[in-house]
Amino acid sequence: MEKAIEVKNLRKSFKSAAVLKGVDFDVKRGEIFALLGSNGAGKTTIIKILATLLKPDGGTAIVNGFDVAAHSEHVRQSISLTGQFAAVDEILTGRENLIMIAKLRHLKNPRQVADDLLKRFGLVDAADRRASTYSGGMRRRLDIAMSLIGKPQLIFLDEPTTGLDPEARIEVWNVVKELANSGTTVFLTTQYLEEAEQLADQIAILHEGRIIVSGTLEELKKLFPPAKVEYVEKQPSLEELFLALIGKKEAK
Repeated sequence: MEKAIEVKNLRKSFKSAAVLKGVDFDVKRGEIFALLGSNGAGKTTIIKILATLLKPDGGTAIVNGFDVAAHSEHVRQSISLTGQFAAVDEILTGRENLIMIAKLRHLKNPRQVADDLLKRFGLVDAADRRASTYSGGMRRRLDIAMSLIGKPQLIFLDEPTTGLDPEARIEVWNVVKELANSGTTVFLTTQYLEEAEQLADQIAILHEGRIIVSGTLEELKKLFPPAKVEYVEKQPSLEELFLALIGKKEAK
């Protein structure tokens, strides 16, 4: 399968602190890729480099066939980025937010673009309300809808459910699944390990500046023997795998 992202030996330091020490991973087109890591592991730094917002110190990063350093403009035209906090204008209505972005992207018939996205994301009834009146889940859905204007091939979601209640989190999960089903490549960072279990086709764990393990959930589970409780085989959860892997690295 064709690759949406190829990262080789990616390095980045801030002053004397090395954040990325040689990161390697690939993301296939049309899949949901989850990058896991503790606070300060460098997840957002990787996203900023891949989204051309930050220059790497070394290594290569290819996004949608373009080198992020040499062809940053082409990269930006083919991606979208949703940060940890919803970037909506709370004074405007949901419809006005979408129309504004469509106009900034110089799309034809921005009102029709907005109407289509409002329907797709279940926001028709709230379309003419100010975004400040939206719940956390609605605001995040609007934020992701805005990110999809222009039909980017790849969308970065940096901890998209941080601060959301369980019901709103499930709303966002459903949106992410729909994106992948429609052919959009999704690069997801999260601290909620259940989120990666529910969504990801591929999972990578970033620790101390490097990817220490990557693969499908089933492949990661095979790294540890199943535990047996009352003669019933119990598969380890992703949380147990993550903590065991991080603990092993820190113990060295």
